[in-house]
Amino acid sequence: MTETRTALIVDDERDIRELLVLTLGRMGLRISTAANLAEAREQLAVHRYDLCITDMRLPDGNGIELVHEIARNHPSTPVAMITAFGSMDLAVEALKAGAFDFVSKPVDLNVLRGLVRHALELGSQASAAKANAPLPSENPSRLLGDSVPMQELRSTIGKVSRSQAPVYIVGESGVGKELVARTIHEQGARAKGPFVPVNCGAIPAELMESEFFGHRKGSFTGAHADKPGLFQAANGGTLFLDEVAELPLQMQVKLLRAIQEKSVRPVGAASEIPVDVRLLSATHKDLARLVAEGRFRHDLYYRINVIELRVPPLRERRDDLPQLASTILTRLASSHARIPPQLSASAQDALAGYAFPGNVRELENILERALALAEGSNITVSDLRLPAPLPAHNSDSIPAPASEAVHDIDSSNAALPSYIEQLERAAIQKALDENRWNKTRAAAQLGITFRALRYKLKKLGME
Repeated sequence: MTETRTALIVDDERDIRELLVLTLGRMGLRISTAANLAEAREQLAVHRYDLCITDMRLPDGNGIELVHEIARNHPSTPVAMITAFGSMDLAVEALKAGAFDFVSKPVDLNVLRGLVRHALELGSQASAAKANAPLPSENPSRLLGDSVPMQELRSTIGKVSRSQAPVYIVGESGVGKELVARTIHEQGARAKGPFVPVNCGAIPAELMESEFFGHRKGSFTGAHADKPGLFQAANGGTLFLDEVAELPLQMQVKLLRAIQEKSVRPVGAASEIPVDVRLLSATHKDLARLVAEGRFRHDLYYRINVIELRVPPLRERRDDLPQLASTILTRLASSHARIPPQLSASAQDALAGYAFPGNVRELENILERALALAEGSNITVSDLRLPAPLPAHNSDSIPAPASEAVHDIDSSNAALPSYIEQLERAAIQKALDENRWNKTRAAAQLGITFRALRYKLKKLGME
């Protein structure tokens, strides 16, 4: 027999309490109620709840206090906040304090039911995970690596996965921001729902509203049928906005409204459609600097950056290189029906000394090329085709005297060309990543012709 789920409703308005009791009761929950913080604390002292829903403003305090207390004393109990209409700042404050989600007054019962389902699903996942906890040596995550930065990243992901708060993922190109977003989705209450990634820099500005919110038949030339947008496609799941810094200001305004109202209006539609999505966003750019420069809206930045999650670059987790390289080579070799080759000791040393400006994505490209070039069962340094490593530029390092620097360059005819080649490779890689491998735009950013870029890609083995 299935155990009845329980919920605690905390609100000083009797009408709201009765509405919530009726709605949640019809969903099969057993309900307790409290009219203030004191009563809520009494209930929590003697009962365990699968969910708590509390009003923000209470006669003897505010709901944020209760969020903190439940997070500290009952971490397995999700807390949802009821806020006044338009009080998005308070909702964000609640999410930062650890609230699972929020619902605005007047309470939309469809939104409330969706919130409750996600909260209970999260509780079921937590119980299952506890009952079937993997051994400490097991690593079920696709985020490979046992370095301290990766252990901290996985720990943080585990925490943010228990919330519905928007997460802003920041990191350099190639570090795996989309993989982090997928992991948050898969470990959260929306795992059974869709995960919809979108590259904001790849959508033409004139089509953005239609792509995000959908359109009605006949709303513009070429709209031959109704089409749902990305928000509708992600309904019940997660919408991941990659390269969110590329959104034009006009679209930022409309996105902000969709986040605040939890609804969208398709182009040509007369009314809005409620949507239930968790928003994750990412960029390799300095979004705070863009806000200061007026190129990104401060209020939207505040909404999407409820929780900030930094993904470390590969150079900060060099201890993970052997595991990453082995896993990538095994996958690549399997796709070509080959036995995975081994990295020679010198090849491993070369990888360990390389800066990896393109991070894990560049490592994959290097190993894929090496796999194609390797003739035997070992990958050698020459198969990697790595340029000479750039000199370190740590603030604590002391530069060598000019005479020594000249001597170092003179000691090898290949040193200066290799150094220049690496600078060139890094600049091209950065331009390609920033323009999603649109070579025409990358060439324009670099200030060279498209033909010149093609030549350099071929010359550097980057095609």
